[in-house]
This record gives sequence, C-alpha cells and structure tokens, in this order.
Amino acid sequence: MKEPCIKVDQLRVIYNKGKSNEVRSLDGVDVEIYPEEYIIIYGPSGCGKSTLLYGISGLQPPTYGEVVVNGKNLVQMKKREMVEFHQNSIGMVFQAFYLIETLTVLDNVCLPKVFRGENLKERREKAMDLLRRFGIAEQADKFPAQLSGGQKQRVSVARSLINNPDIILADEPVGNLDSDSAQNVLDIFKEINDVDKKTLIMVTHNPEHLIYADRIIYMKDGKKIREEVNLDKRPKDAIKKEIELKPEEISSELKLLMRTFKNLTLQQIGVLLIPFKAKQIISHVLSNLKEEQIEAAENLLKELLFKNLSTKELIEKLDLDMEKGGAGWNKTRAISFTKRVEEILTQANALSDGVEANLVPFSDYLIKTYDLKLNEDMILRFKSFIKLRMENKIDKFGLEQRLDAPITLGGIGLYKGSAEKVVSEVELIMLIKYSK
Repeated sequence: MKEPCIKVDQLRVIYNKGKSNEVRSLDGVDVEIYPEEYIIIYGPSGCGKSTLLYGISGLQPPTYGEVVVNGKNLVQMKKREMVEFHQNSIGMVFQAFYLIETLTVLDNVCLPKVFRGENLKERREKAMDLLRRFGIAEQADKFPAQLSGGQKQRVSVARSLINNPDIILADEPVGNLDSDSAQNVLDIFKEINDVDKKTLIMVTHNPEHLIYADRIIYMKDGKKIREEVNLDKRPKDAIKKEIELKPEEISSELKLLMRTFKNLTLQQIGVLLIPFKAKQIISHVLSNLKEEQIEAAENLLKELLFKNLSTKELIEKLDLDMEKGGAGWNKTRAISFTKRVEEILTQANALSDGVEANLVPFSDYLIKTYDLKLNEDMILRFKSFIKLRMENKIDKFGLEQRLDAPITLGGIGLYKGSAEKVVSEVELIMLIKYSK
C-alpha cells in the first residue's frame, strides 16, 4: 500500500499557553495526505487553516502532536535536517510574495539554489526555463517593484519549484490578485499537480476555488470538521482502511472508540456506544431546550437504549419535573420526541437485519419524513444513492453532493438544507444500527 507523504497526528498549537490570553489555534487535527493529491484547506479567517499549513511546513512547531513528512518527524529533525527539508522537500508560495526587492526576478528565482552553492550557469538556465514556462521570461532582468501582482506571484511559484520539491504549499496565493491574475495562478497550480505530479496543498477562504481540489479539508475553530472528496487519488487500501475505521463517518469519537476497543465483539462495542448514540439522537432531534433539560433527557434516553425503560416510561419521565428526577418537559414535547426516537430505532433495527431487504422502506421513510417532492425517476435515483451510502461505497459527503447536485448533472436537486437533514438522518441511523 502506498503510504501517505504527510501525516498530521493530533496536532495542537497553543499560543500563550497557561496564560490568561491563551489561544488554541489548532486543537487535535488529524490529516493524511498522499503523493500527487491536490488538497485545499478551507475555512473562515482565524479557523487555523494557515497554522495547519505552517505546521506541515515545519515553520510552526506543535505544542502537542506530531507532523511526519516523507517518513520523517519534523519535531525530531536536527537543524541541518530541517534546512535540507525546506530546501529540497517543499516549496512555499505566500500571499505577500516575499520577493527580495533588491534582486532581479531571475536572481529571486535562483535564490534557493544559491544557498546550495550550485553552478551559476546551471541555476540561471533552470530559472529561465521556469520563467519561460510561466510567461514572464521578458521580466527576468527587472526588479519586483516593476511587476504587477500576478507577475510577482508567478515569480514566487517559479522560485518554489526551482529545487524540484515533491510538495508545494500555498497560503492564500491569490488573495492579493485581481480575478484574471488569480485565474492564471490557479491554472498554473492545476498544471503543477496534473503534469508535474507535485503534491499541492493550498489554503483558501474562497469557495470558488474548491472545484480545483481532489480533497477539501474544512476547518472551523481550530478543528478539522469534515472532508469532501472531488477526486479520490488515494490508494484503494487507504480508502478501505478509512471506511473500516470510520464506517459511519459520524465523528472522531467513534473512530477513537473503535481503535481503542478493536479486540471487543460487535455486541460489546454496541454497549459501549450507547452513551454516544444517546448524545447523537438528542443532538439530531432536539432544539430550544435548556442545557439541563437536554442533559436529563440524554440520561433517560440511555436508559431506554439499555432497555431499562419502556417508551411509555420515557414519556412519563420526560414530562416529570426535574426536582422529581424527570426532564421538566411538557407532555406534548415528550410524546413527539419519543415518537421520533421510536421511528429512528425502528429503522435502525430493520436495517441491522439486512440493508437489501429494507432499503426501499428506509428510502420511503426518508422521503416521507422530510416531505421530499420527487417524481418516479428521482425516487429511483434517490434509492440508488441511499444504497451506495448504506453499502459504504460513498461517504456522507458523497451522498450530500449527490442529493444537492442539479438533476441535469445526475443529482436529485434538493435544497442544500434538505440534503443536509436527510444525510444527518442517514448517518445517525447507520450509527444506531452499528453492532446491533
């Protein structure tokens, strides 16, 4: 099996650790990137995406966790090894270009080779080849101040490639460019990935760029919240391994639990998962309740899942005042909640007996629950997509894409909100049926 060229394991970056102004820029991020992938790290300002990129580059040391690039742990590298790593293994492209204003364009591109003491003629020939390739050879003898923003960035890209690294890292590379110049640079990156077979990792906050990526890593509040796959270049064994480790793709909690208790039987894991299942059901079904009411309901739901309570008793307990050991709900809410729980558990129980036999009623249940307006052709397509997900042939993001995609492009054409709700229900029921 082809190994990932980059492995980020539980990476945490904390600034001002232990002080009143402590900031967690990254909080337990796991990422695996394989050779020749085009990865985009996407999210709003301040989400930690650039910190993750700098962690991969070795420019930002971790507070906890580790980063392994081409089999080498960056934290364990000696100073000389880190210099070699920066010179030969990676190329960096920054939003602000960082060209040396007192050097010509040609000398800026040659600079990484100067530090290696390489032959003047050879390094200039290599630099000119790159400048010609990117359409700026006529600017070779000019200084950066004489160039447009787009030209500066092409010089920066040429510089990043001069030592022929396997990995190119780009931090908001078109953030300072007009639309035409930005498109030119994005086309160059696509060529570098497709033709030169470089692993390319780009940070952006612009959703228009996401179509270029093979995989998109979504960041929020210092955490990786999900991934989306446009084109999976990972080896089949890696994809299979991911499915085995995260069959329902619910959260890192489930992944950790399955790794920790891998020697237990499915029935034993099912029991251990009950608190997690209860939390997921509560999160999926409830809103507009006080935290203590939700916590009380979660504890009661665990008892139902452990079969220590009947559904009738659950309704009574939910309706009971909190001072008397209940959840402090009203009767109407307790009945409607219990009905939804019963529906979810019924579907999970049916599917655990066999996906093939229960696929049609499960699909009909989803269509009815979310009042999906589908014609006969769309219903058939919808059922085929649900089948793919239930058989783990696509992940939850693949299902959401298919439900959200226009009908003319082979999708269902649901509103994004409806697609997200359906996928959430599917993922929850896949979790509940797990190991039943």
